[in-house]
Amino acid sequence: MPKKQVLIILLSIIFAHFAHAQTNITIKGKIEFPDNRFKIEVTEQDNFNTIVHNSIDANKDGSYELSVKVERPGAYTLNCQNQERVRFWAEDEDLIINFRGRDTARVHYIGPTYVHIYGGPNNELINLFNWENYLHYWTGASASNVPYKTPEITDKALVQDISGKILKILNEDHDKRIAYLVQQYGDRNSIILLLNSIRNKTELHDEVIARLERKNPDYPPLVKYKAQRIEEKELKARLEKGQPAPDFSYPTPNGKENLGPHSFKGKFLIIDFWASWCGPCRMEIPNLKKDYETYRSKGVEILSVSIDKDESAWRKAMKEEDMPWSQVLAPDTGKDILKTYQFSAIPHIVLLDKEGKIIGENFRGKILTDKLEELTNTSVNH
Repeated sequence: MPKKQVLIILLSIIFAHFAHAQTNITIKGKIEFPDNRFKIEVTEQDNFNTIVHNSIDANKDGSYELSVKVERPGAYTLNCQNQERVRFWAEDEDLIINFRGRDTARVHYIGPTYVHIYGGPNNELINLFNWENYLHYWTGASASNVPYKTPEITDKALVQDISGKILKILNEDHDKRIAYLVQQYGDRNSIILLLNSIRNKTELHDEVIARLERKNPDYPPLVKYKAQRIEEKELKARLEKGQPAPDFSYPTPNGKENLGPHSFKGKFLIIDFWASWCGPCRMEIPNLKKDYETYRSKGVEILSVSIDKDESAWRKAMKEEDMPWSQVLAPDTGKDILKTYQFSAIPHIVLLDKEGKIIGENFRGKILTDKLEELTNTSVNH
């Protein structure tokens, strides 16, 4: 049976089930330091679309209570007045979620917080998952920064190398911890949220899928996950090395032309997906400038693709960064291009050969420089 027919059948099962499987859950709690300029909002991410299920004002004392009609069981997000947010499993558990709210500390740290969910078995697992991700973020941020603050290490390349190795060790440890959670809690519905984190552990991943299928083969989140996996595999196959890069055509800042991979045939092309609000993206720009200055005369071009929602913020960042290469703005905060090129974090860099075929992705810093040196030397020799 063709893959498209399989997808249609799977999605039909989901929608048929949704038609008669709706429940209402209640979420309540208190915000210690409320900022009542903003609302409390429950959202669901459907691929690259954000669905708002409910949005309310907190009471003056910081307490709140809201009801959510769960048409699709799965991972939802509770956003507390744009100060904190937490992912939870929405199905049949009423929840109590308290927030600190507005940051009153003298020193502000930008990054995730941990918010505990009082609920049932499904959200007990989500707590463990959220906690592991919280620890991993802050441990990585602290540990990887140590080489940069060590005055005895003066070689910048060595600093980057040590920092990268620290992050690699921490990432491997984090993967093992998530795998342990999956092994121990693989019979809970909310385990589906963790499956993306263990896709490289094929045996464990498939074992959990089989366990869930034995429990309830028509469970909508499971059916949806399997359908998405089929679609992702098809999209990933189009992004393998040697495949023609998916084309797009987006407007330049002056609006006089549209550019995409097709515009740079005959050149090695660095496609840099970024945004004005992305700190790591902007930290990478000096490296790109050095590479552009060194390799432009050797046939290398750069196309920066912004996924900014705010066009004025994009223009302001371009002016501040003064990037001397081509710039375009993807519409709808890049929803289509995120899906087409299968990435969810930026900066995301894709490198194309002179025929517009994919060489690889996630090249940054010295790794990108070394690859460009290899490509341009090989090109000259031939």
